[in-house]
Amino acid sequence: MLLRLALAVSLVLAAISPATASTPWWEPVARPAVDSQINVTGEPFKGTDGQGRVRGLVDAHNHLMTNEGFGGKLICGKPFSEQGIADALKDCSEHHPAGLGAIFEAIVTGDFDGHDPVGWPTFKDWPSSTTVSHQQNYYAWLERAWRGGQRVLVQDLTSNATLCVIHPFKDKPCDEMQSVRLQAQRTYELQTFIDKQFGGAGKGWFRIVTSAEQARDVITQGKLAVVLGIETSELFGCRTFLDIPLCNRGDIDRGLDEMYALGVRSAFLCHKFDNALCGVRFDSGTQGGVINAGQFLRTGQWWQTEVCKGPQQDNPIGTVGPNALIPASAVAPAYDPAKRCNVRGLTSLGEYAVQAMMKRHMMIEIDHMSVKAAGRTLDLAAQAKFPGIISSHSWMDAQWTEKVYGLGGFIAGYENSPEGYVAQAAAAEPLRRKYDVGIGFGSDYNGVGSHPAPQTGVTYPFRSYPEGPLVDRQRTGDRVWDINVDGGAHIGLLPDWVEKVRQLGGDQLVKDMLGGAESYLRMWSSTQRWTP
Repeated sequence: MLLRLALAVSLVLAAISPATASTPWWEPVARPAVDSQINVTGEPFKGTDGQGRVRGLVDAHNHLMTNEGFGGKLICGKPFSEQGIADALKDCSEHHPAGLGAIFEAIVTGDFDGHDPVGWPTFKDWPSSTTVSHQQNYYAWLERAWRGGQRVLVQDLTSNATLCVIHPFKDKPCDEMQSVRLQAQRTYELQTFIDKQFGGAGKGWFRIVTSAEQARDVITQGKLAVVLGIETSELFGCRTFLDIPLCNRGDIDRGLDEMYALGVRSAFLCHKFDNALCGVRFDSGTQGGVINAGQFLRTGQWWQTEVCKGPQQDNPIGTVGPNALIPASAVAPAYDPAKRCNVRGLTSLGEYAVQAMMKRHMMIEIDHMSVKAAGRTLDLAAQAKFPGIISSHSWMDAQWTEKVYGLGGFIAGYENSPEGYVAQAAAAEPLRRKYDVGIGFGSDYNGVGSHPAPQTGVTYPFRSYPEGPLVDRQRTGDRVWDINVDGGAHIGLLPDWVEKVRQLGGDQLVKDMLGGAESYLRMWSSTQRWTP
């Protein structure tokens, strides 16, 4: 009997292809012959602890598909391509021959000297920690982040119609919701692309999920749970011009129903510009001045301020310099530093949208809301005992932290300087202990934001967490990235950033970060179970 059983097993094994039989579950059986290296060795963790809790890092705010947003020519390069890495990681044609066509990057960064436009295989100048116009989310780099401990990714579909209109190069429409639909489609295509490498549908590590239960199952398998969200300035076309709203309740309901059917489970009501739903939390510095000019162009009004009614404040407004796009007769206000709050809060349409999202058990992002709008949203959530509130990348006044935790919400700090992240995490540690929650981060790659500068003291190779896989310097083509030299040049350097955070903040902070996945799922599950 034993002999027959052994023979049967041997026949089954013989029928399996050599690659399948010998390849660990976390390695693809059909990776493209020419591709980026991962440079992480060892099995990713899976399963749960003795109390049934999952663990894993949470990137609560990233933008995988913004190469399709802003008119399609602002972010150069793609996160994947069926034609291979050389096609995916190439610069926009307008940036050739010397990068001087990267107008937006020059304005935002102040670097007018251009760049080497060659991506694969040399990557002399991009991606970098300062770029705002080159792909930083190539799928193999994201795979490295997953292998290094990430288990939740919120993929925010984003665009900005004003920036699209202003930017001189484009090959796609500027309508934000059209872009959102396309980016959602591309995200599902990425899932299929990765599945093919792992042997077929459902077998890849990149899993789009639409419920907390699905996410828990994916994470328990050791894979990456991908949640679709939206971050746009004119959600469902809800812009305003001279205080006249250009959408109605029907638009909101139709939009939410369509997005929910696409798999979207979280959304921002406003972003960068005041709209028909809410006022925004201002940007500061040069970028704030540019965005205020965009606010004027799109809405017909500059940001307006008032004395804050409570301890929470919006950011100081950046200065608006000379701008060829704005008529000389249109002069930005001189802002009183004592007036730090946006006069605009949550509008009546905004309140309707909040309640409509609650009704659909969708998670509400309060980052980028003015303190007046965020405060009202939190009040509505408290009245309804609704837990699905998220601050995903440090754009909420930190004084709202306990109110968010008290509701059962989730908070993530911005993944910028490790020192800043550690300081922010330390300030909130007593509240994390009080409410027994973990912490996430928002990387905001390809979201036209800043990223960690070069660090010091990270020694390669290192363990990505206690007893975790071994992480070495990341290599793509001829280029080797090292966080000590390159900072947070792309999403693949996330484990390296976490190691620096560990050095500064200690093992307990990394433990709290690994507890982020369980906390996020608890919040999401409670949101699904919520009843009015």
